[in-house]
Amino acid sequence: MNLTQLFDLSFLGRRDEVALEFSGAEYTFGEIDERSNRMAALLVARGLQTGDRLCVYLSNCLELIDIYLACVKLGVIFVPINILYREREILHILADSEPKAVVAAEEMPGTVPLWRVDELHTQASAVRPQVALDGDTPAALVYTSGTTGTSKGAILTHNNFAVNALNLNTCWGISASDRFLLALPLFHVHALGNGLHCWLTSGCRVRLLERFEHQKAANEFLEFRPTLFFGVPTVYVRLLQFPEEVARRVGGFMRLFVSGSAPLPIQVFEEFKAKFGHTILERYGMTETLMNISNPYFGERRPGTVGLPLPGVSARIVSGEIQLRGPNVCAGYWRREDATKAAFDDGWFRTGDMAECSADGYYTLLGRKSDLIISGGFNIYPREIEEFLQEQDEVSEAAVVGVPDNLRGEIPIAYIVQRSPFDAADLENRCRQKLASFKVPRAFIPVDKLPRTALGKIQKHLLPPWKP
Repeated sequence: MNLTQLFDLSFLGRRDEVALEFSGAEYTFGEIDERSNRMAALLVARGLQTGDRLCVYLSNCLELIDIYLACVKLGVIFVPINILYREREILHILADSEPKAVVAAEEMPGTVPLWRVDELHTQASAVRPQVALDGDTPAALVYTSGTTGTSKGAILTHNNFAVNALNLNTCWGISASDRFLLALPLFHVHALGNGLHCWLTSGCRVRLLERFEHQKAANEFLEFRPTLFFGVPTVYVRLLQFPEEVARRVGGFMRLFVSGSAPLPIQVFEEFKAKFGHTILERYGMTETLMNISNPYFGERRPGTVGLPLPGVSARIVSGEIQLRGPNVCAGYWRREDATKAAFDDGWFRTGDMAECSADGYYTLLGRKSDLIISGGFNIYPREIEEFLQEQDEVSEAAVVGVPDNLRGEIPIAYIVQRSPFDAADLENRCRQKLASFKVPRAFIPVDKLPRTALGKIQKHLLPPWKP
């Protein structure tokens, strides 16, 4: 069974029910189905075929959903690009995925044909395209980073997304009676893999926000009265700023708060429970595997842990690293045979995450095997930033590390061995022009040399402590 056939639980079974609210308008499941059929016809008219890639560089909007569903129906591989990415990062994805086109709301770098989203309106037929697809058909190519700093495309199939959605709907009790406030970006698997697919398979009603704006969040909760919300730790820090009365009212109609994409500080967990009267459900997923492990909906949601493996997912710890096996695991990395082989150990996916498991099966993540920094739910791989810094005339060597931050969990800072004196503000500005904002170091610290082992490996834990 492919995703379209699974989505028919809502497209056909709840055709006249309201599916989506966006920017003050409402759309039924039938309308969502027909809009994506028309978009599919337009994509075919523009030459797209099964197996082609289509890159999309958009913030949350109705057209992004239309395009994704059209790709799903045609077997076109959807390639979302983080809208915080800059030219350097965008060009890599465009070169690696070799798309037929890129859809955006603005000019894009490179030579790939640009289709402006405001020009993709069509009066084409709303008849669904008839394309033979199965569960192993690639649905999306989502780029993640590795310890080498080279961004790799994880091949996520119809089966990967389907199994993930059915697991979450079952284990988290998501149903057609839920009202789902979705404020996360759809270019990220947290919202795309979990949010969009749980919505369409469960038949719940979703209000999609263009972005999470903490100044407007209280009004969104009180007006829509959701029962379900997905967030990252940074978002929950913001929600703790709600006035006591608002938090009490929100807690009264909410059913489930879920947190992921970065570790949730135990202090935030406890403060949220006290203020909202809800125990946040923390879980563990990855771009390459979608959801792996989750605290239970009924049962103990143990603070500091990510819970128990989801149905069909096997987990083990080898030399301190958590490894996974199951139908949620991606089909490998796009055109990276060596990287794919290196990622698997006899069928087990090496996550690169260090973990421990309690006697009763609860997993606790201990940090990355590599130098991964997670800031506000976004993955930052230091080597990518280090390589850019070392391209600058003033920089001889650079080491980037993550330091704790109350709002974002971690932030990157850079230690610089100078070739010549540098101006920190100028260096920061150059980073902002070439890197996503969350990757820009918050401090540039000059050092005489970087501490190294006898074999030349940098010992980042021996760098001098940073004081803001």
